[in-house]
Amino acid sequence: MRLTQGAFSFLPDLTDEQIKLQVEYCISRGWSINIEWTDDPHPRNVYWELWGLPLFDIKDVAAVMFEVAECRKANPTGYIKLNGFDAGRGTESCVLSFIIQRPTYEPGFYTQRTEIAGRMVRYTIQSYAVQGKPVGERY
Repeated sequence: MRLTQGAFSFLPDLTDEQIKLQVEYCISRGWSINIEWTDDPHPRNVYWELWGLPLFDIKDVAAVMFEVAECRKANPTGYIKLNGFDAGRGTESCVLSFIIQRPTYEPGFYTQRTEIAGRMVRYTIQSYAVQGKPVGERY
């Protein structure tokens, strides 16, 4: 199973050189950059953990790549993504988001069936990635 969230998710993983080119593009557009990570890649988990502070008014690709390397060291088996934010009037939101690291093994998801009133059945998606660490023990 391969997680497909964000731009480039259907392509092979980007190399560091390709990531640098995307960072250069963000900088050339005047976008702020942030790095996020998670061990729970559930499709509705859009609030990943923020790595450090957002990089506002950054002009140096090396500074961003340093933060990427530090996040990779701290989270060697997690998912890491890079986001670009446009603060321009009328946009003021995330304009680019892509995964820059994923675990070597991605366990995927399963469907949990719950019977509710009136013989109705509700299905939810659960992540195998968090089964080994229950809520409250993951961080």
